[in-house]
Amino acid sequence: MQEQIQSIEVAEGLSQTEQYLTFQMIDKSYGLEILNIKEIIEYSEVTDVPMTPDFILGVINLRGRVVPVIDLGLLFAGQPVILTRRTSIIILEVKNSDLQLEIGIAVDVVNEVIDINGNDIEPSPSLGDKINTAFISGMAKVDEEFLILLNVEKVMSVDEFTIISSIQS
Repeated sequence: MQEQIQSIEVAEGLSQTEQYLTFQMIDKSYGLEILNIKEIIEYSEVTDVPMTPDFILGVINLRGRVVPVIDLGLLFAGQPVILTRRTSIIILEVKNSDLQLEIGIAVDVVNEVIDINGNDIEPSPSLGDKINTAFISGMAKVDEEFLILLNVEKVMSVDEFTIISSIQS
């Protein structure tokens, strides 16, 4: 009986561990659940698209597909990603309402993939009605630092998704 209880506890612990890609942006650490990530590429030439919001850097040709690239720093904090040799584009598959898009997000530095136990994730902070924190799925303490875990489906509003989908069409 004791062995059954221990194996159930081990199985529950395994099912609660998820993998997150960690990255830096504007001196903060973020994490994205790897299930939405298709690939990570080195930052290369982005083609500007006229008359788009500032947070849209433009588009890239990814093996014949047009993929919009957004500047997550501009979208979150009004500060653009500073292009260096470590700047990367994370290619995501994102669903919002009826839209499913492939988008790239430019980030300062991609770090690593880490395992985070669900018990180590705190809910997103409540900062009042005027500050939107819906894009934060939680906060995890990793190596004595907080890692902001992003909910990719809620990073952009439906209007922003509509703009990006019109670029991809």
